Amino acid sequence: MSLSEAVKNPGEWLYRSFLPEKLNNPLGYLLGTVFALFLAAMFALLPLKIALLFVGLMVGIPLIGACFVNLQVGVIVSLIFGFFVIMMGKFVEAPFGIGLDGLLFVMSFSMIVQTSRTKDLSWAKHPISAFTLIWIAYSLVQVINPWAVSKMAWLYTVRSLAGLLFMYFIACFAFSSKKMIFTTMKIILGLGSLASLYALKQEWIGFSAAEEAWLRADPLRFQLIFQWSRMRVFSFFSDPTTYGIMATYMGMMCLVFATGKFKTGYKIIAIISIFAALLGMAYAGSRTPFVLVPAGIFFYMIMILDTKKLVPAIFAAGIGLAALVVLIKMPTSNPVIIRLQSAFYPTQDASVQVRIDNQRLVQPFIQRHPIGAGLGSTGEWGKRFTPDSWLASFAHDSGYVRIAVEAGWIGLLIYMAMIFTIMRYGIYYYFRMKDPQIKSFYLAITCAFFILALANYPQEAIVILPTSLIFYLLLAMLVRLKDFDEEYQAIVRAKNGEV
Repeated sequence: MSLSEAVKNPGEWLYRSFLPEKLNNPLGYLLGTVFALFLAAMFALLPLKIALLFVGLMVGIPLIGACFVNLQVGVIVSLIFGFFVIMMGKFVEAPFGIGLDGLLFVMSFSMIVQTSRTKDLSWAKHPISAFTLIWIAYSLVQVINPWAVSKMAWLYTVRSLAGLLFMYFIACFAFSSKKMIFTTMKIILGLGSLASLYALKQEWIGFSAAEEAWLRADPLRFQLIFQWSRMRVFSFFSDPTTYGIMATYMGMMCLVFATGKFKTGYKIIAIISIFAALLGMAYAGSRTPFVLVPAGIFFYMIMILDTKKLVPAIFAAGIGLAALVVLIKMPTSNPVIIRLQSAFYPTQDASVQVRIDNQRLVQPFIQRHPIGAGLGSTGEWGKRFTPDSWLASFAHDSGYVRIAVEAGWIGLLIYMAMIFTIMRYGIYYYFRMKDPQIKSFYLAITCAFFILALANYPQEAIVILPTSLIFYLLLAMLVRLKDFDEEYQAIVRAKNGEV
């Protein structure tokens, strides 16, 4: 449209410029230039924190609106945000965790509004959904626990222990198609591979200036990272163990997809991701993942029960086991290999004995307190809100021990029943699915849950970002994927001429 026509009919000109042409025109170039100059001036004149806050509002408000309207977008945005929230905190001091809570609240409200129109709550009737609601309710009732000392400690703890579980319900609603589930899995594995590549960057090139400042700001943190005369990598996350556990279950899922019925290109990418994850895990130097790898492979071999896959799997496992034995037994001065070897000699590790002694010490307390001492009575929130309590200084070093102390043996029974139900249905659906790709998804998801269920004993593995978000997204996939296997079976019956 010419300039004269735009002057005569400005409404039509604006409509065409914004919608059909999508600002791919002189007006768009002009607006983009003005906006860029505005941002440059703002960053030059305003303090950095205020400028970043202003930009965050400009980007965040439309993004929150998009997440409210489309929960599929919200799930992906939450996943990406949860993956990088710890890293962002190393560069800018801001309440990013509250931002994630706010996003979950907006999405939960949107889900309630949308389900009131669709009336589709079939996924909510699943036993896993029932256990999830029971765990959320039990965590909320803990606010009136008579043994709890601090309500603020409960408030901060319930966000990670039960609050993020709402992502499970949001994802169940958002996963309305197999394509959406597959896309989300691609993003999960892509982010996991990116985390491993960044860990390798930290090892081979070094930490950034912001990461160095973050490390040296806390002597205890630096002591945790600098061990065996070397710096352990931690990728985007808070510590090497969090990254190491994530690399383990990501690598396990990639192994499943590399052996499944997928395109060759995807298999090649999966194999590269496996090597990156294993190498990054070794550089992270956490002992727990070293034990989880053979355990995960053993579980995978039991699950496949297919001679075509089992024979090469046994052969590959045999080679891997032989290599592992050599690594464990060989004399070396390499700190990475020494760290790996120490994982397979727990009786010689003083830290393992300390954990065993701590668990024996706290057992009588757990037996006398069936509903626990209250959420947040141990760990970081215990030290912050109840520093005079002996539990504040108690090193639980375990997700299960923490639940037993804070929520009691009743809470532990509920939580373990939920984990058992998750594993039961993962195995159940895997053996009953007909779609080979959905079958591979169930195998990958169940293997990941098995690894996390094991990892949650020596470490607090499930409630730490980004694993907590990934856990609930995988849980929603487990519940929803079976609904799309019927489509594959219908197509097979139609091809075979069956009614």
